[in-house]
Amino acid sequence: MHRQYVLSRALMMAMLIASPGVFAAQPARSHHVVLAGHRISVEIASTDAAREHGLMNRTHMAVSHGMLFVYADAQPRYFWMKDTLIPLDILFFGAQRRLINVSADTPPCKADPCPSYASAAPAMYVLELNAGMAKSLGIKTGDEFKLD
Repeated sequence: MHRQYVLSRALMMAMLIASPGVFAAQPARSHHVVLAGHRISVEIASTDAAREHGLMNRTHMAVSHGMLFVYADAQPRYFWMKDTLIPLDILFFGAQRRLINVSADTPPCKADPCPSYASAAPAMYVLELNAGMAKSLGIKTGDEFKLD
């Protein structure tokens, strides 16, 4: 029995060593959103785990950077700022990639319960930018983004 345990552990270690890409963090492919004539580099959050983690625990974000949350369908979306340390603009987009509404200058949540911030209509995409960016870039309701 002990020999079988040792062999199974050795096999597991060999698999981990032989396939580090499966378990190690991989560099993200560079993506960009073009919105209101501005090109913004974005991280894509398209899995449940990535969307759940979002921008939590980040102490800063580059000026022309953001996170694009991508969903399979358009539904009412609710975001909160739990464990998010920087203020954000939260931009909600419909299935046609047109801006529905913005939750501007959304503050970090410092204590439970955290408020939620909702899309005004069903949204399929949500873009988080540094607070104040939507206003400074002149982004307005109805603007369409393109993924570059």
